[in-house]
Amino acid sequence: MDILYFLKERTRLIRQYYDLAVKPFETIVSKIEAEEEPYIPPYSEDGEPAFQNEWMEANEMIEITGRTCILMLSESLKLYFKTWEHDLYLKCGECFSNESGKKGFIAGYQACLTQKLGMDWSDCPADMDIIEQVVLARNRGQHHESITTIRVTHSDKDRERYSMPFFINDREAEFLQDENSSSWFMSPSIHISKEKLSMAIEQVESLSVWLEEKMFDAKYPSRR
Repeated sequence: MDILYFLKERTRLIRQYYDLAVKPFETIVSKIEAEEEPYIPPYSEDGEPAFQNEWMEANEMIEITGRTCILMLSESLKLYFKTWEHDLYLKCGECFSNESGKKGFIAGYQACLTQKLGMDWSDCPADMDIIEQVVLARNRGQHHESITTIRVTHSDKDRERYSMPFFINDREAEFLQDENSSSWFMSPSIHISKEKLSMAIEQVESLSVWLEEKMFDAKYPSRR
């Protein structure tokens, strides 16, 4: 079975799903901001922006779409690892019970492949920090803390690992870089833009392409 092919089919569909899913909501946002039909503001003296609720709801749906795609990406990478684990008759469970595994499935599989295959990760071209944050964002998106909002934030624990999160909007990134940001009492939101999603997918694909040769070397030692 061509495991890499099936992973890339999944990442292709994730890209396509995002583009198609956000299109109607981006259209609503752009029409409201451009004051186009059917969002031409009526005369009002109260000073409140017209169609504010519709604008906010459309942006919320864009955020949900991004988090859905990150969930799909994280699960696709996990399936990639699990399929190779089965194909090579590896048993990575013990690595997931140690300290590495407790940090997440990325660290668990890194430990397993290092221990059982002698894999050297020093020349891996993928940005593992971004890949690990894919999983962290997925976990946060799956475990909401309040029924009153769909906003999802970075946890304090995750912020200890990544003080400047990858999945964050420009406004909050600027605020965190400000010297007075330590006084900010709100944790920044998880924001999955199209650009950040594309970069994350590229890193997952880069990792899987690099791993593929290592896995085939382990499966067919004579090809080395």
